[in-house]
Amino acid sequence: MQIRISGGRLIDPAHGIDARRDLYIAQGQVVGLGRAPAGFEARRTIDARGRIVCPGLVDLAARVREPGAEHKATVATETLAAVAGGITTLCCPPDTAPVVDTPAVAELIHQRAAAAGRARVVCLGALTRGLAGEVLAEMHALKQVGCVGVSNAAQPIASTEVLRRAFEYAATCGLAVFIQPQDYWLGRHGCMHEGVTSTRLGIPAIPQSAETVALARDLLLVEHSGVRAHFGRISTARGARMIGEARRRGLAVSADVSAHHLHLIDEDVGQYDAMCHVQPPLRSRRDRTGLRQGLARGVIAAVCSDHQPHDHDAKSAPFSATMPGISALETLLPLSLALVRDGELALVRALEALTCGPAGILGLDCGHLGVGARADVCVFDLDASWTPVAATLVSAGKNSPFLGRTLTGRVTHTLVAGRLVYELPSAHGGRP
Repeated sequence: MQIRISGGRLIDPAHGIDARRDLYIAQGQVVGLGRAPAGFEARRTIDARGRIVCPGLVDLAARVREPGAEHKATVATETLAAVAGGITTLCCPPDTAPVVDTPAVAELIHQRAAAAGRARVVCLGALTRGLAGEVLAEMHALKQVGCVGVSNAAQPIASTEVLRRAFEYAATCGLAVFIQPQDYWLGRHGCMHEGVTSTRLGIPAIPQSAETVALARDLLLVEHSGVRAHFGRISTARGARMIGEARRRGLAVSADVSAHHLHLIDEDVGQYDAMCHVQPPLRSRRDRTGLRQGLARGVIAAVCSDHQPHDHDAKSAPFSATMPGISALETLLPLSLALVRDGELALVRALEALTCGPAGILGLDCGHLGVGARADVCVFDLDASWTPVAATLVSAGKNSPFLGRTLTGRVTHTLVAGRLVYELPSAHGGRP
């Protein structure tokens, strides 16, 4: 279908575009900006007056719970939630059941996403077999079936020798290593940030050094091996500074932060609010400030959802016994836009961290709207206020500390490869 998106403010950080321009789409690609190509006849026009038109968002960390935990969510439910949040590409960590350590599991996830026909799902392959930290996974075979990188997720690798060999093997395969830096032995008994609040509540805690000690080790091995490395879900100000120092030394490293770590702090756990139980834990007010500054300066390249949908029982036990994670696909954009409203980020920088920034980390040709690009598009109302509630969240997971809070910024249309896959019901008077 040939589609014209008219009257919107087009923002494409990858190409330095911020202007009122019409966007023309045909055969799944962008075919014109500002002016229709010869012979173009729109079969549908989307009125974007008063709205922002930008590349579809790219999410670096989203668990779709399939295979292995379909009672929590599925590829179909979570890709629908993704497009409702303007996300057109999401990256799935390898800690499914079974683990993504064989081509068959990666192909299964890709096939389920293709069958759902909404957002594109790409996979990280396992760094070690079964994520057990002992034997290297078949990284070359995983790359051949489209895995965009390798990771051991949150599972520890006790042997520094194994980790070194894993980095070296990934480098020879041309694969980036995705690392969630946390020293297992410093953090294994904890479930929130070590500070005044954890002491008051009597909750086992995780010190800041759990992140920085792991970062220090991993950065040295990255320097030794020459592998390209991405550090996901940085949670401390010191960690952000260490990434900045490594980049200044010329190391091929990047980092992201979750949207909730840019807003919530350990004090938000309040009276044992299990919705605020996340890994890495919510840190101090000073850490939050440092993360925001790192994002504004570009030291932190991307903002991710770190989406982890859970069923009701997983969040109904005492705090320490609950499962960590937030259902976060639909709040990724408005939480990022809140930093713009607060004067912490420029709008273009916020969208860069959600589009071409993460796309570049994944090595994917998406997150931009140049002529000839895949037509993954997000249209949103910058000023629309809404309140997420469990009944209206599209995700199968309703576990969010932002339920009942007024958020600003609402997706009205999402296109994936030129197909309209989501339209806000109020935008046309019907259902999505």
